[in-house]
Amino acid sequence: MPLENIVITNVLEKIQNELLKGSVFIHFDEKDFTGVLVPAEIKKAREVTIPEEEYSVVGPKESFVESLSTNLNLIRKRLPISQLQVKETVIGTLSNTKVAVLYIDGIVNEENINTVMQRLHDLQYYQILDSSYIAQLIADNSNSVFPQLIDTERPDRAAASLAEGSVVILVDGSPHALIGPTSLIAFFGAFDDYFIHWQLSSALRIIRLLAVSFSIMVTPIYVAVLSYHYELIPKDLMVTLVSSRRAIPLSPFLEAIILELTIELLREAGARLPTKVGQTIGIVGGIVIGTAAVEAGLTSNVLLIIVALAALASFTTPVYRMGNAIRLIRFPFLFLAELWGLLGIAVASIFLITHLLRLTSLGRPYLEPIYPPRLNDFKDAFVRLPFSWQSKRPFLLQTEDNRRFNEEKAKEKKDMDE
Repeated sequence: MPLENIVITNVLEKIQNELLKGSVFIHFDEKDFTGVLVPAEIKKAREVTIPEEEYSVVGPKESFVESLSTNLNLIRKRLPISQLQVKETVIGTLSNTKVAVLYIDGIVNEENINTVMQRLHDLQYYQILDSSYIAQLIADNSNSVFPQLIDTERPDRAAASLAEGSVVILVDGSPHALIGPTSLIAFFGAFDDYFIHWQLSSALRIIRLLAVSFSIMVTPIYVAVLSYHYELIPKDLMVTLVSSRRAIPLSPFLEAIILELTIELLREAGARLPTKVGQTIGIVGGIVIGTAAVEAGLTSNVLLIIVALAALASFTTPVYRMGNAIRLIRFPFLFLAELWGLLGIAVASIFLITHLLRLTSLGRPYLEPIYPPRLNDFKDAFVRLPFSWQSKRPFLLQTEDNRRFNEEKAKEKKDMDE
C-alpha cells in the first residue's frame, strides 16, 4: 500500500515529535540512528458540510472542516494550478499546531508574504487551538475591537481571495481561514454578492451599509434628542413620544441601556444553548420581556421598537466578528449622547473615524479605497459593478500582476462575437 510523507531522518527531536503525533519509526542499524518515519496516525475529521455562519442560497455549499489536509484539498480543487504555493510552519510550544500560508506566485506581493511569515515566526505563544488565536496575535493593533483579518468558513471565498492576490492562513484544527490584507469595506460584502446580478448585489450592499449606520446611530440619536434637543422633534411626533413616556420613571439613557443589555443578554443566551432551543429562547424571550417591560411602565414602546430594529440591523453584517464590533461600539455612542447630546455623537464619530484611519491590515490602510482614495477600487466597494468593468485587482493588495484579465482581448472577442 503506497504511503505518503515517508521521511528518512536521524534527527532525534524530529523523531520524537512525529512519534508523539502517531507516526512509526523504523530503525535498521544499532550503530546508526538513521531510520524511516512512516505516518500511521488515524485521522478522523468531520465531513464537509454546508456553511453555517456564511450560508448562501446560491453558489457552492461546502465549508472548511477541522482537518488541514482536507482544507488544502478544498482550495486546490478550486485552484488546480502550479502557482498555488503553500508554506507550512509549526506554532505553539505545547500544541505544535501546523499552520499553512497559501498564496499564488506571480500575483501576490512578496512583502505581504514576508510580513505574515515573520509575524508567525515571532510568535512564542504556548498553544494555538484555532485560527482566531492567530488573528489576534498577528494583528497590527491587537487593542482594536475591529477585526483586521477576514475569517471565512467558505473555501470558495478563500480561493477567490487568493486569485485576487491575498494571503490565506489555514490552521490545523480550525474550520476557518484567515484572509489578509483586508479593508473595512470588505467586511460588508457577502460572497454570494458575486453569484447574483450586479444590480441586485449593489442594492444589497447599500442596504447593509445603511443598516450598520442605523444600528450604531439610531439609539444614541433618540437619547440625545429626548435629553437635549427635543425642539427638533416635529409636533405630531412629539405627542406620540410624550404619550409613550408619560408613566416612565427612567431617563431615556437608562431606558435605552437596559433594553440594549437585555437584547445582548438574549442573544448571548441563545448562542450558548442548542440551536433549536436557542432560537426559541430568543424569539419567545424577546416577546415576553418586551411586552412585560412596556406594560410595567419600565420602557416606552417607541424605544422598544428602535432598539429591536437596531439589533436586527446589526445582524446584516456578513462577517460575524465585525457584527460583534458594531454592537459593541454602540455603547460609547450612547454614553456620549447622554453627556453632550448630538455634540457627544459628533465627538464619538470623530474618535471612531480617527481610529479607523490609523488602523492597518498587514501594513495596508484599513480604510482603502475610501482613504487613501482609490477610484478604481470603488467598482467593487459600496456597489459591485459588472465583472467586465473590473479588469484590475485591488490597489490595496499591491499585486505583482494587477490585471484580472486582458481588457483589450476581451473587447476584441466581444466585437468578434457581435
